[in-house]
Amino acid sequence: MDTPLARKLRNFVPLTSVDLYLLSEILEPARIVEARADIVEEGEDPRAVNVVVSGWACRYRQFEDGQRQIISILLPGDCCDPHIFRLDRRDHAIGALTQVSVARIAGHAIADVMNRSAALDLAFHREALAAAAIQREWTVSLGRRSGVERLAHLCCELHARLTAVGLAEGMTCPMPLTQPDLADALGQTTVHINRTLQDLRAARLLALKSRRLTILHPERLRRLAKFDPAYLHLRAADDAVRRIETIRP
Repeated sequence: MDTPLARKLRNFVPLTSVDLYLLSEILEPARIVEARADIVEEGEDPRAVNVVVSGWACRYRQFEDGQRQIISILLPGDCCDPHIFRLDRRDHAIGALTQVSVARIAGHAIADVMNRSAALDLAFHREALAAAAIQREWTVSLGRRSGVERLAHLCCELHARLTAVGLAEGMTCPMPLTQPDLADALGQTTVHINRTLQDLRAARLLALKSRRLTILHPERLRRLAKFDPAYLHLRAADDAVRRIETIRP
């Protein structure tokens, strides 16, 4: 019952053992999707909710000329929108950034469990609202943060979200995104991303090695990024920032 989805939802609402059992019952067996393959395509009939069990995925839009915009990063425990099954057509694609394990929840099953459990109903609604809040913060980054601030903010956000589902070790967390992935997410070129990473490394704010991110000076990085985890609405994220504020180089 201790799945990434359960760990994430417990950040929003306390869940009983009965709630966790109901949650485990509606999750279908996971399937493996290889890196760079689509989990679902734009335009599909969204009959079910996809949940990332392991690995990293993204929502994205792609144009005929090949240009791609990553709309959001999906981490273990993330629902690919718990209410998507209420729509007639999916307006974006979901792709695997790494090899991912994905479980489905049938639309009727998630609707039924939300009717049966007030706690799960509230948790799924808060999950959807938190996802919308993250989307708003990404819009703020694209519109008002500088290039270095965008990257710093994304690093702070990913670390906080991974901490919330138990996938960070202190100030170190997985970071499998490539420079083209970062460019597509932050609205920049790969050349700009490369230079920005070099600047952050030179300032001793972070280190990237073997697909892992270590935040070396958390408070300075947070100030640079103008990062406030309140928009994540995760208790574990708030706790992570409180720990950051007690760490000094």
